[in-house]
Amino acid sequence: MPDQTHNVLNQPIHTLNEALKSGRYVRMRRLLASLHPAETAHLLESLPPVERKVCWPIINPDLRGDVLTYLGEDVRLDLIQYMDTADLVNATEDLDADDVADILQDLPEHIMREVLQTMDSQHRRRVEQVLAYEEDTAGGLMNTDVITVRSDITLEVVLRYLRMLGTIPTNTDSLYVVDHEDHYLGTLALSQIVSRSRSLTVSETMSHQIEAINANMPDRDVAHRFEKHDLISAPVVDKNNRLLGRITIDDVVDVIRDEAEHSMLSMAGLSEDEDTFAPVKKSIHRRSLWLGVNLLTAFLAAWVIGLFDTTIEKQVALAILMPIVASMGGVAGSQTLTLVIRSMALGQLNKSNQNWLLRKELAVGASNGLIWAIAIAIVTSFWFSNIELGFLIGSAIIINLVAAALAGVTIPLMLRHFGIDPALSGGVLLTTVTDVVGFMAFLGFATLFLV
Repeated sequence: MPDQTHNVLNQPIHTLNEALKSGRYVRMRRLLASLHPAETAHLLESLPPVERKVCWPIINPDLRGDVLTYLGEDVRLDLIQYMDTADLVNATEDLDADDVADILQDLPEHIMREVLQTMDSQHRRRVEQVLAYEEDTAGGLMNTDVITVRSDITLEVVLRYLRMLGTIPTNTDSLYVVDHEDHYLGTLALSQIVSRSRSLTVSETMSHQIEAINANMPDRDVAHRFEKHDLISAPVVDKNNRLLGRITIDDVVDVIRDEAEHSMLSMAGLSEDEDTFAPVKKSIHRRSLWLGVNLLTAFLAAWVIGLFDTTIEKQVALAILMPIVASMGGVAGSQTLTLVIRSMALGQLNKSNQNWLLRKELAVGASNGLIWAIAIAIVTSFWFSNIELGFLIGSAIIINLVAAALAGVTIPLMLRHFGIDPALSGGVLLTTVTDVVGFMAFLGFATLFLV
């Protein structure tokens, strides 16, 4: 099944590449027109920059806005620079306010203002309302295309109102009930409108179960709310409980995907919007900083080893065994670090339970350290015919695994306290701790007892 899915996804790419090589632009235009905007975006992200520039002008101008919403930030910025203001306005005029805001936030401020000024007043007002909030908050996610009703009218009146509108926004499962000052009161499910007696009032059929989301709530917490309550849409309110808009499940799926990519790529010092086919110069610039940080930590570990150079010269076996101590600590620490970062992302870790988790991980680290210390000590003793050396490396393993557990819990907590993303720098700090502690323990014991 995975191979079949892979072939389906890559078939348009192969077809397009063949058309590009042969210069058959008519075939390219037909292929791009037949694809869903999300598929077109995937195709563009799978092409090197030169081929991407050739394909972009061929895409139907009426579809470019939808394609832009599915692209990663890097690729979107790369393509937008080839569009003038008129093209941008045309591409964004039929998009939802939250999608337009996502695109405009990537633009220089003077271009953003120029695009906003060319919009009609109603559309501009909706977009500006979304732009007023940070991108990673509920207000930055929300769309303003909401249908509101009063609580004192009947379902018959609601039905007439919906018929008058003609269409309803995508992913609408409920209407929002507000008072005369637009304060949020509750939701009226479409299923209730069509199944209950039309003589009933909205107040008699509405639900108070869906709690409104504050516009400043972080998008991660919004995703947790949707996951926990199986929501399709949810209202967004300001601090005075006035209805501002709604968040729909499609936006939340994007948040969940971005969070997953962020957690994976941040550990390598990369952004979730990293363009796989970005130019060499841009990739070098982004990755050099992270390599520099890693080099500094590597020098620290090397400095610790250098403190025991005399000991290593006398006992060559130490140089052979050192990687085992560092590797065991690094793996154990990474397991704990990953578990803690995941718990943070899910909102499970807080001040009331973090001490319990620390004690639990220390117990796990000590237990695993004892188990594997015995195994490694036995192997080392037979390998080098030196029981004392086996005892020393076993002791170092126990110390390093306990230190790894301690660091795996405390490092992400400390980074979060200082407002630093644990996924971004936790791995480098953890590796430094396990290397330094492991080498210090192993070589220190060797200096004391073997030399």
